Amino acid sequence: MDILKEATIFEKAKMSHMSTSDRVTASREAKRLVLAINEIYKKTKDTTLMDVMKRLTVKKKRIDIRLKGRPDSGI
Repeated sequence: MDILKEATIFEKAKMSHMSTSDRVTASREAKRLVLAINEIYKKTKDTTLMDVMKRLTVKKKRIDIRLKGRPDSGI
């Protein structure tokens, strides 16, 4: 399960002071990891894999918010 090692390294990586290009790369990496883990999850139905995917998705969403900006509440 080499993909889980990659996911752990990605989770522990610092995401502060990143350039826009670094954020795009990190977002794509998170997506790649989630999709790869999902393929394994479909076969095994291991709940720990689901937990890893959820954590990666949360991190990806934070990165995406920084890329796209927060939606304006509007008046």
